[in-house]
Amino acid sequence: MAALKKKTARIARLLELHLGIPERRTPPPEPLDMLVATILSQNTNDKNSHRAYTELRRRYPTWELVAEARPASLQSAIRTGGMAGQKSANIRETLASIFRRYGKYDLSPLRRKSNGRIIEELTGLKGVGAKTAACVLLFSLGRDVFPVDTHVHRLCTRLGLSAGSTSPERTYAAMKELIPPGKAHSFHTNLIRFGRTVCRSSNPRCGVCPLFAQCRFEGRFERRSDGKAAKKRVHRAPSPADHNFMLLDNV
Repeated sequence: MAALKKKTARIARLLELHLGIPERRTPPPEPLDMLVATILSQNTNDKNSHRAYTELRRRYPTWELVAEARPASLQSAIRTGGMAGQKSANIRETLASIFRRYGKYDLSPLRRKSNGRIIEELTGLKGVGAKTAACVLLFSLGRDVFPVDTHVHRLCTRLGLSAGSTSPERTYAAMKELIPPGKAHSFHTNLIRFGRTVCRSSNPRCGVCPLFAQCRFEGRFERRSDGKAAKKRVHRAPSPADHNFMLLDNV
């Protein structure tokens, strides 16, 4: 555990060195806004989920109007985010549950509760898993909680931080004790950026990877002396002395 903590801290520092320390949104989104936005982000990309959320709020400026909307109209508003039928049903049921619990469409009461209690309450809502609840805690409530989606799960596995974890849920549990205090937001955000630009799901850019010496991904490409990725894949752990960290480009 101690070795993994040190490795996680080292990777977090390297990502900040090459990508910077991400700024938090000011002011942060309201908890209910973040919750619905994260539900819409499930199983789609950021562009499509953002379009779906923007159109939803354009047609229905208040959550009361969303709750009262006809199912077909609600599905139409969020169609660009994919899985419109399932997501619209989850949003409607979530809003109904929130109103029953708090007497209004508002999650502000969560601010006074512990992380564990918030996760318990949110994951009790239809369509809300640990990742969605963690996003509300991190991005809206400013808590030091590390969300794990499929992309973060992939990177943590490749880097050998969550060896043996077979799902984002298991990686979330494994990473809880490894994230350096105060670094959940930076590490999560930088991993997402890193996964989009360098450590992609297919055709990872191993030739410019500043974390190559930390990598345990068997599908990585060997780095040549000129810094480019060779065609041959390697199945060995590289020696840190063999590689120099390189600046990320196109970020």
